[in-house]
Parts: sequence; C-alpha cells; structure tokens
Amino acid sequence: MRVPRTSERDGGTEHRPAVVLLSGGLDSTTAMAVARAEGFACYALTIDYGQRHRVELTAAAHVAAALGARDHVVLAVDLRRFGGSALTADVALPRGRHPADMTDIPVTYVPARNTVFLSLALAWAETLCAEDIFIGVNVLDSSGYPDCRPEYVHAFEAMANLATKAGVEKRSRFSIHTPLIRLGKAEIVRRACELGVDLSLTWTCYDPGTELRPCGACDACILREKGFAEAGVDDPLRCR
Repeated sequence: MRVPRTSERDGGTEHRPAVVLLSGGLDSTTAMAVARAEGFACYALTIDYGQRHRVELTAAAHVAAALGARDHVVLAVDLRRFGGSALTADVALPRGRHPADMTDIPVTYVPARNTVFLSLALAWAETLCAEDIFIGVNVLDSSGYPDCRPEYVHAFEAMANLATKAGVEKRSRFSIHTPLIRLGKAEIVRRACELGVDLSLTWTCYDPGTELRPCGACDACILREKGFAEAGVDDPLRCR
C-alpha cells in the first residue's frame, strides 16, 4: 500500500532522497527526524510482517504524516508463515525483566527481520535512484538482537554495493545510516525532543491490550520507561 505525501522543496530545489525504515516506534521515528533535519527527502517504508503489536502500523502512518514523508509505503510481508518469534507466533512474551537481564537474544527476535527489511529498503532506494537508507537500530539498548550491531550494518552495506545494478555499475554508493547506533534510550529521547518530535505519536509496546495502552511489562515497555525516566521527560503514552 502506498500513501502519497506532498513533496517538500527548499527554495525550489528538491532534497536528496532517502529511504527510511519506519516502524512507528521511538527509534525509527527519531531516525526519520534526524534524516529530515539533515536535509533528506524522506521516503518512509513500513513493513506489515504480521506483528502482534499491529497498532504500530497506525503509529507509523501518523509519524510519516507528521514528519512530512515524501511518500509512505506500507508493504505486507507475512512472516507469521515462518513463525519462530514471540512477535509472529503463539509464544509467550518475557514480562517484568530487569534491563540488566536483557543480554541474551530474546524470544522477540524475528529471524532475519532487519535483513529482510533492509533488502526491501534497498530495492526501493535503487528504483528511486537514492543512495541513502536510514534505520533506527541501536546496539546499547538492542535487547541482544544480532541485527542491531554495527558489524551487521557494515556487512549489509558492503553487500548492497555488490548485489545491485547501481552498485556494480558504480552509479550509486549505498550508505546505511544508523544515527542512533551508539545511543542509549535516554539519549534517543533527548535527541527526539531536540528535533521537536511528537512522541505521543510513537508506539513501543509489544503486547497492547484491547484498550491499546502500553502494557508496561514487556521488554520494549521497560526499556522505553527507563529511557524516558533517565532523560527526565514524561512519556506522553503513560500520561494518557
């Protein structure tokens, strides 16, 4: 599904295009705000992979509109057919864990998710003649996910320039931008506030109830709560 947006211009000159992977969460929203602040025209890509917290798809639409996405594509890739994760199968979510205990790869890891997402972003970037892709991964509060590490991103970037026509013909040099890679959650919250992001539009919780309120107990909620508290900022989702 494509949701067209009004194009942005600066003094009559179009901005350089970039594809931004946008889940609607705190990290991807902040990454998109960084891309916009750096002067990129943002083409937002949201993946509907059958995630249990489908409310984030609505959040992504609101964020894309608020941050002036040039275009917003919501692409369905049903990873529930494979399962293997608490986000795509009937597997219990960890609840009430201390952040210090979130070091092993958790059951919320979706097999090869960021590789699938970045591959789709790369395909769209190549068709747009865009060389830049933004993703909101961060290694400090990554809950042990292997596809949030700098070495993974560097390897994917190298592959992107070997596996595409634009790369082989040297017409493009693809860059995977990870502006949050070395930031903790508190630093991400502060950066979002500096950029004027409306954090009430974002969604983090893996297990929203029927009232669509954060559960407060899943790993994602706990890391978000810790980040806002350390940043000294009230979380608008907890104030509803």
